Amino acid sequence: MKEATQCVVAGRALLGEDLREEDVTITVSGGIISSIEPSHRTPDRWIVPAFFNAHTHLGDTVAMDLPARGSLADLVKPPDGLKHRILAATPRAELVLGMRSSITAMLATGTTGFVDFREGGADGVAALREAAAGLDCRPVIFGREGGEEVSDGAGISSVHDVANAEEVVRNARAAGKLVAFHAGEKNPDDVDEALAFEPDLLVHCTHVTDAQLRRIVDMDIPVAVCPRSNWLLGVAASAAHPPIARILELGGRFYFGTDNVMFVQPDMLREMAFTATVYRARPDEVLRAAISGARMAGRSGYLEVGQKAHFLVVNPAKNNLSFSKDIRSTIVKRLDSSSICQTVLTMQ
Repeated sequence: MKEATQCVVAGRALLGEDLREEDVTITVSGGIISSIEPSHRTPDRWIVPAFFNAHTHLGDTVAMDLPARGSLADLVKPPDGLKHRILAATPRAELVLGMRSSITAMLATGTTGFVDFREGGADGVAALREAAAGLDCRPVIFGREGGEEVSDGAGISSVHDVANAEEVVRNARAAGKLVAFHAGEKNPDDVDEALAFEPDLLVHCTHVTDAQLRRIVDMDIPVAVCPRSNWLLGVAASAAHPPIARILELGGRFYFGTDNVMFVQPDMLREMAFTATVYRARPDEVLRAAISGARMAGRSGYLEVGQKAHFLVVNPAKNNLSFSKDIRSTIVKRLDSSSICQTVLTMQ
């Protein structure tokens, strides 16, 4: 990792929100991209915006791949789902170590920021901050059970699971904080009630009606979709869920999240490859979904003059990627951590 203060990087870059390919030299000054200049003699390197994971539950690292069966509610529904019982019984030091290990794993695969729904109240939020301390990865923490008061916002499970959702949202808004809801993970029954709160982010929307999806798009609410988690937990079995193609058709916004580390590795490279294969989404749309969740941290995420520096430098010759005829497609379908030779970012 390299904290961006003053550096110059040359290569074939994916620039702007349209991710156009250009041979350039990028200069970073004081952590900001100060110039992007055309270049005709660049090394065989790709410069790619870093990824942002828009939905995680990193505390679940301590229950990774635990042999467990049951319904979605049995496994993850608060307050007595299996994961919640495990979290309550886990010593703080082990919880912190597990979350820190998952953050390190995200960094190794090109993710430099994430949105985490953090259980455990204020103590849970403090544990995640301790886990992230000193690592070049920006956490946006959505607290629960009182953690909303000391975090970046309120991370609410299904509105049906939280009796005082109205109070939680009211207090978060009064404090100028963000609000996010899980909705439509297994059915559309909680979507309308979540929309009534005008959240800043919806998570899942795996099962929504077309009318609900139109409302989401009209309200300009981004959706953090979690395709691998949905399939593994049995709430998706076709490319219609989550409705990625329909979101794009309606002009909506979606980000990628990896959800519970208990079940799914927090690896955006795997999330992109899975989505490209199963959902047949265009590589540029998949890449945008992996990058633009950075808006939750108050930045665009893209390579543009004046933006904070958050990008990866890929050595395509490290494996067979130098034979690529479409960089965006290759990054989405084939990139792994072994080809990432440098990460440049601004931790602010």
